[in-house]
Amino acid sequence: MAVYNAVSKDTESSPEPVAQLVNSMIQEDLLYLLAHSIRLLPFESRKDCQSVFSYTFRFKPTHSLSPEPPALTHVVHRRPEVIVELCRGYGYQESAMPCGVVLRELLKQHEDVAAIILHDESREKERAISVDKIDPGQGPLQSGDGVFWKFFPWIDRGAFEELLTRHKALVAIYLERNFDLFFSRYNSVLVQSSSYVTKRQSIKLLGEILLDRANYSIMTQYVESGEHLKTCMTLLKDDRKMVQYEGFHVFKVFVANPHKSPPVQRILVNNRERLLRFLPTFLEDRTEDEQFTDEKSFLIRQIESMGPLPP
Repeated sequence: MAVYNAVSKDTESSPEPVAQLVNSMIQEDLLYLLAHSIRLLPFESRKDCQSVFSYTFRFKPTHSLSPEPPALTHVVHRRPEVIVELCRGYGYQESAMPCGVVLRELLKQHEDVAAIILHDESREKERAISVDKIDPGQGPLQSGDGVFWKFFPWIDRGAFEELLTRHKALVAIYLERNFDLFFSRYNSVLVQSSSYVTKRQSIKLLGEILLDRANYSIMTQYVESGEHLKTCMTLLKDDRKMVQYEGFHVFKVFVANPHKSPPVQRILVNNRERLLRFLPTFLEDRTEDEQFTDEKSFLIRQIESMGPLPP
């Protein structure tokens, strides 16, 4: 707890001994041992462990010339297995919360942490990928077995959203290169989930991803798919209003697209009459949401004005 005390505003501690302690933790590989074993600790010890990680990754010696905390630099460049083990800790109920807190803090601090999570495909007890060997635009496509792909069932724990929205340029390249695998997994595991919380959060996040300017090429590729449109239209008929509402914000991207693909045009034109009967009364109790009302009116006009099917 010396590291905790060193940075706590409630206590005072000399930085020199703390710097020595942090260095010893690095040399003895204590951070990896804690990450690997945190789920086995008692509840209070898991909370203490979370504090040790959080403060150690923020602690910088007084006269350090490096802009980054030494423990963070060490983990990112020499011991990425610590990051991977924290991710694996998400898979256990006992350690999901402390590991999630630490991961979200790390993702806010360092893009390389996101790169390691996205690209690592190591197995248990194998060396994790070195950040120096990661080239987002090159290399093999993902297999779907890496640590990132284990995050899908954990969307309600926060780090998944942080990972996909914090470092936009990095994620945009990753999603574009692994487009089919990502959205196939995303739709099957999340959008079509039987869990209300998972379904609602995943659709909301999907809308945020598609409408982000950094993901323009991903959005255009996504809305070319007739199958994605069918999935989205199913959401409009969900019996839960917030699922309908979040689904609407994805549906509008298809309809507003001025360069609709033939499969998307075909689906919209074939369902035009049904959509024009359905949309005017869709979520009609949202009378105070002027933006929603305006967007719905715009979509109705767009569907009404669509020309005949392409040959």
